[in-house]
Amino acid sequence: MRWLLGLAAALAIVSLGAAIALAAGRAGAPVEVRIRNSAFAPSTVTVPAGEAVTFVLVNDDPIDHEWIVGDEGVHARHRTGTEPAHAERPTEVTVPAGEVRRTTVVFDIGGSFRFVCHLPGHEAYGMVGAVVVTP
Repeated sequence: MRWLLGLAAALAIVSLGAAIALAAGRAGAPVEVRIRNSAFAPSTVTVPAGEAVTFVLVNDDPIDHEWIVGDEGVHARHRTGTEPAHAERPTEVTVPAGEVRRTTVVFDIGGSFRFVCHLPGHEAYGMVGAVVVTP
């Protein structure tokens, strides 16, 4: 009976260690968003509030796209704007055809923020997604 308790304790320690290692491996892992056939995949990602998250944006299409994430005010500005390319804001990234871009963003508050490609016709075609920020 004593050996059974020892075995159970050893298994619990191993399981706890594996869980800690798994959690540590995920902490801070980049979030990959692929662009293919004028669509984002995945179309929804979940990230924690207050932590730096690196997005790896992979454009597998033969045409340029952009990844603009924000509230409706940001999207209204881009629907009527004339910015041909983005380079200075981490939430507004141009992703040329066949290329990869990385950007790091900290979402200070929880909520849901849409990401959209605002190149002509792309939003209407369905090139949208969401970042869900958990508190």
